Amino acid sequence: MKTIVTLTLNPSLDANTSIDQVVAERKLRCEKLEFEPGGGGVNVSRALLRLGGRSIACYPQGGATGKIIGDLLEKEGVERHTVPIAGWTRENFIVFERATGRQYRFGTPGPDIADEEWNRLSKELETLQPRPDFLVASGSLPPGAPEDFLAGVAELGRRTSCKVILDSSGESFARAIEKSKVFLIKPNLREFRGLIGRDVQGGSELEKAAAQLVEQGRVEVVVVSLGAGGAIVATGDGVEHLRAPTVKIESKVGAGDSQVAGMVLSLARDAELRYAARFGVAAGAAAVMTPGTELCRREDAARLFEEMQASGS
Repeated sequence: MKTIVTLTLNPSLDANTSIDQVVAERKLRCEKLEFEPGGGGVNVSRALLRLGGRSIACYPQGGATGKIIGDLLEKEGVERHTVPIAGWTRENFIVFERATGRQYRFGTPGPDIADEEWNRLSKELETLQPRPDFLVASGSLPPGAPEDFLAGVAELGRRTSCKVILDSSGESFARAIEKSKVFLIKPNLREFRGLIGRDVQGGSELEKAAAQLVEQGRVEVVVVSLGAGGAIVATGDGVEHLRAPTVKIESKVGAGDSQVAGMVLSLARDAELRYAARFGVAAGAAAVMTPGTELCRREDAARLFEEMQASGS
């Protein structure tokens, strides 16, 4: 299998708990905290492992929270390449309210990373061994991140014949696509609207907008994830709407990262793009079936994929 590297610029230590009901102005007694490593690329690497693949998770690491993330990933068996920073890696807090089935997700912005630390991270990416065949840059950026950092990642991919997959949002995401052609992007509908600067609806309007990005030569493949609606896949050969299998929703956390993992794993195994996109949708749906912040399960993804194949979804 080809080499996959994931890049997480703003990893997190996710603290999960549950409570009967969230009530303002009252001291709330929660269940015991459970900790998991988080952040886009980190979760893609974790999902890849669950799906039977391997990758190297590259990310900046700082403070006690950063060390805990490393320990947790080591326990899971995820290979890591970390870049030390002075600031502490961020911590997020997730609360499940049993009375309503709602999940409250409190995210923090992340550490301030100094210019020399950004430069060190860039150099580490330049010299990674083995050289990645696929580089997945996924997740948010911390405060003060250089707006052209993802553009530099995309340019690195172009220079080294590495296929770059971006799953992010904001100005840095837009600049990456403007300055250097990217292999694949996987925004959700909200992120896609922000990228193109207009409020497109679903259906033919969305398909046309996705196809235009490909026609402009800014990206080879556009995959717009639509949650329960599946995904829009645009390539030079046309546009297709892949329908998601119907599953019982336990939690939507990690569905997008699982979808990316399913796609890149298939591509690294030399699968055709349509097969990879379909398996990605199946992996995303499999993640929805798991509680809390748990990611996809291999057996669920395989079963859902077979159902999609049989139905021609």
